[in-house]
Amino acid sequence: MGKNTFFLQVLASDKVFYRGSCQELVIPLADGEKAVLPHHENMVIAVAIGEMRMLDGNGQWISGVVGNGFAQIINNRVTVLVDTAERPEDIDERRAEEARERAEEQLRQGKSLQEHSHFEASLARSLARLRTKQKMGSDRK
Repeated sequence: MGKNTFFLQVLASDKVFYRGSCQELVIPLADGEKAVLPHHENMVIAVAIGEMRMLDGNGQWISGVVGNGFAQIINNRVTVLVDTAERPEDIDERRAEEARERAEEQLRQGKSLQEHSHFEASLARSLARLRTKQKMGSDRK
């Protein structure tokens, strides 16, 4: 690891999304975003559903849509544990749109409180996927 990088691993419940050196990490929080730079103070942060961005050791920005979880920063090593992590190019826009419509319909039907929070999270993930996918599409033009 160079002086201007830290070791990052992003682990989803089903895969290792990223493991390697990183210059900057921006993670979604419930009330905004947090940037993590090399030699950040040790802490644990709650990660919210949304877009995560990282500047890898080669100076390339990598985007991903992450689910809920947390980030742990200890001794210039950052571990992000989230339930889901997807690259924008892996997101099927039609599938995300259908999931959004299903979740909205279930919210309208007024399910139980537990089901409601599950559908709300599903809706938030769908919207984050669509926002990131659309942003990546407009970046390429």
